[in-house]
Amino acid sequence: MIGLTLKHLRYLDALARHGHFGRAASACSITQPALSIQIKELEAMVGTPLVERAARQIRLTPLGEDFVSRARKILLDVEELEDLARAATAPMAGRLRLGVIPTVAPYFLPEIITALSQHFPDLDLQPREAITPALIESLRESRLDVAIVALPMSEPSFREFALFEEEFVLVRPAEQAGRPVPRPDLLHEMRLLLLEEGHCFRDQALSFCNLAPSKPRQLMEGNSLTTLVQMVSSGMGVTLIPEMAIPLETRSAEVAISRFPAPKPSRTIGMVWRRTNPLADRLMKIGAIIRGAGQAKRSQIAGAV
Repeated sequence: MIGLTLKHLRYLDALARHGHFGRAASACSITQPALSIQIKELEAMVGTPLVERAARQIRLTPLGEDFVSRARKILLDVEELEDLARAATAPMAGRLRLGVIPTVAPYFLPEIITALSQHFPDLDLQPREAITPALIESLRESRLDVAIVALPMSEPSFREFALFEEEFVLVRPAEQAGRPVPRPDLLHEMRLLLLEEGHCFRDQALSFCNLAPSKPRQLMEGNSLTTLVQMVSSGMGVTLIPEMAIPLETRSAEVAISRFPAPKPSRTIGMVWRRTNPLADRLMKIGAIIRGAGQAKRSQIAGAV
């Protein structure tokens, strides 16, 4: 196809991901009419429609779906060629697209940014917060270079790099301070508050309490740890939070923090990236810096709680 460009492929990929011309145009930083013209130009080159247009959303035609699948492979190869070129030039410079899960980002991202800026001043860090499934999809499609998630991921196409392990703590209303810590399997009887579905921390808490993933009636949900802690402060129940969240989340809440006896619930936080990423050596060095920052933060919290 004469005239086919990477721009055409990127615009079609964005349209397929967002299912809407306006949202896709916004994601590509162009106007909706400009995006529409590019898609029509691509369809003219192909000789058949790739998109079914409706009033509120679009659908790909069968050929459109195959076209997008192949286009994404091409775009991934191009991204990795660019990464290969970056890896061969100035070390620790250029763009780094970093994804972070919501139960880590508010509590540790400032330290990550500070540590990386001090060690690698020419690094252009571009962080993004999202739940694990969204980060994994972005990694696969090369919209992220690396992500900080809870391990293990057990994804054969990803490389895992452990950063640190942290405990979960029990958050109860302030008047319950000093009371014995209940057994994990009894927490649901105290109205256990959990993050809504999609958060890996929810699944980890359910596993610790030996509860099925299906939501029992006794459980209540929130969309952030902040919401859960404030609900506890209001006497609505109890919750679990990761150790790293203690300073920020308990600063303005009337709650009591208790540590569990052994075996203590915990999680491993680590970095993951595609095994084919040419920046792997660079990411290992970045991981070592982040690991040091995480260990320092955990030591600081452990000494204060």
